[in-house]
Amino acid sequence: MNGVMKQISLWLVLLIIVVLALSQFQSMNTTKKDLGEQDFVAQVDANNIEGPVQVSELGQNMVRIRAKFKNQVDEHRTIDFNTNEFKEEWKKTLDANQVSYKFAPESTLLGSLLINIFPLLLIFGVFYFLLFRQMQGGSNKAMSFGKSRAKMVNQSEKSATFKDVAGVDEAKEELQEIIEFLKDPKRFTRLGGKIPRGVLLVGPPGSGKTLLARAVAGEANVPFFSISGSDFVEMFVGVGASRVRDLFQQGHKHAPCIIFIDEIDAVGRQRGAGMGGGHDEREQTLNQLLVEMDGFNTNDGVILMAATNRPDVLDRALLRPGRFDRQIVVPNPDITGRKAILDIHIRNQKVPLGKAVDTGILSRGTPGFSGADLANMVNEAALLAARRNQDDVTMVDFEDAKDRVLMGPARRSLVMNAEEKLATAYHEAGHTLVGQLLPDADPVHKVTIIPRGPTLGVTSMLPTEDRHSISKKHCLATIRVLMGGRAAEDIIFGQFTSGASNDLKVATQRAHAMVCEWGMSDLGPISFGGQNEIFLGRDFTKTREYSDETASAVDREIHKILEQAYKDAKEMLQEHEPMLRVLSEELYEKETLDAYDIDAIIRREGGDELLTHRTRPQRPAPAIAPPPIPAPPSKKKEESSSHELPPGSVVPDTA
Repeated sequence: MNGVMKQISLWLVLLIIVVLALSQFQSMNTTKKDLGEQDFVAQVDANNIEGPVQVSELGQNMVRIRAKFKNQVDEHRTIDFNTNEFKEEWKKTLDANQVSYKFAPESTLLGSLLINIFPLLLIFGVFYFLLFRQMQGGSNKAMSFGKSRAKMVNQSEKSATFKDVAGVDEAKEELQEIIEFLKDPKRFTRLGGKIPRGVLLVGPPGSGKTLLARAVAGEANVPFFSISGSDFVEMFVGVGASRVRDLFQQGHKHAPCIIFIDEIDAVGRQRGAGMGGGHDEREQTLNQLLVEMDGFNTNDGVILMAATNRPDVLDRALLRPGRFDRQIVVPNPDITGRKAILDIHIRNQKVPLGKAVDTGILSRGTPGFSGADLANMVNEAALLAARRNQDDVTMVDFEDAKDRVLMGPARRSLVMNAEEKLATAYHEAGHTLVGQLLPDADPVHKVTIIPRGPTLGVTSMLPTEDRHSISKKHCLATIRVLMGGRAAEDIIFGQFTSGASNDLKVATQRAHAMVCEWGMSDLGPISFGGQNEIFLGRDFTKTREYSDETASAVDREIHKILEQAYKDAKEMLQEHEPMLRVLSEELYEKETLDAYDIDAIIRREGGDELLTHRTRPQRPAPAIAPPPIPAPPSKKKEESSSHELPPGSVVPDTA
């Protein structure tokens, strides 16, 4: 601290010397002639003085006179000189010329210093505040770029516990063992066991990895350091490695402790990949992290926890035993976990529930939802209930919130003309009818022609139970459902539009996965490389591992699957065209049909035998009445109108 203040004082003195030297140099190099008493008298007589004239008493029978000229004299606009006295004849002449004059005491030495030095002090104060304010924190060291930014969680901040985590029981058991190891290490070391060095939490976004880490901080009675992976790397060389060293030094001082790095893929990506060369700042940081975890500088009692949703890009040296000894998968919850998560969020947010609300039904209707999706659904339901001036949250609010999470917010302000609305109705009805008639397809949860998100119509499909593997029959049925909208366009309007662009994209991706990844084609049980996420620097130079002839065979097989699926969907809709038209008209009038409405329409049109594979859905709670819609156009206009079909969307299964 004293050394820093000495440096600051030295720089301040040097700055003052430089400023004074520059001002003196400027005054020495001036070419102006100095004006004195005789010049003042001449200008007074010439009436070239502009009032007021300032007369300052200096003491010892000396005064200083300052005045301004009306017209410039010898490149001067002002005059400043010392004399014995302010003479009476000057006063008379000034009075005659109506020029005022006043007497004032001369400024003191302290005042002169303040006037000249205060700006420098102000600049230095701002400089000190901006660059050296970290001296009071951060271990009282200025310019602490190399210090770790990890936050040590206090006991009062450990708000989350394992009671607030649900749906990941296996991960909780693994982490509970780590906590017990820290609390009572002799229980495990007496049999020769060693404490794990690292625990990596792997799972999709929103599955609860960070919440698990917070719960560990709440359960463990040991210090807990939390930091993000992006906090290590800065623009200065060597800062990341320095912060890693400082982080583990802090952990060693507080051992046993837990260090948690969120989004570790920001600093732990594979070395040698990327366009910027092999030895950059991020790789130095990673190298230091590898050394600290398992190198010569071992830190017993320091457990490193990390979370990522991209384990495929992590460096292999980081994942080996001895560094991250355990990799805990944090998946999306199953039906039991979803119910527990809903109960937790409803309890923590203190959401008042209506009598008919059943979280078990909601959990069955949300397969594939992550913990973040469920939390968002509970929050959206509470907001909808408040917007509707209700005293509690009903089942209708939760259903509307689920639709908002699945399909996006409704854009009721978007006005569609009758032709666009009719085209959207036929497009979505094609998806819906094919999906209901195929036994291997997921049942339709809801279909709407109210614009939601980026689309003008949405057909949402949800599986009746959690699906952990996908069969070939289910894949083919899903592709047929995706082709149903385009097939309906061809049957009713005899033309193709851009409305099925997203459907074709999703169908092509599914067919490509069937052929290239899952071996669900006539090419046999062979993998041709999947559509994994690209990691720049590692994958852009990847060569194809099969011949051009094989690539052509793959393309033909994908085309075969897509063309056959379209043909099957079109034949199915042609066979039940009257049912398609009725379903479209109902959708046009009501704008939204749920599973009960769709089942009732198909059975009313004689489709009981076609739905023997479907369980009849229960009547949902009454929904809020939709706004009025314009009357549908005549049938003649429907058949003769040309249109551009707006984009529709099918939400495939999330398994």
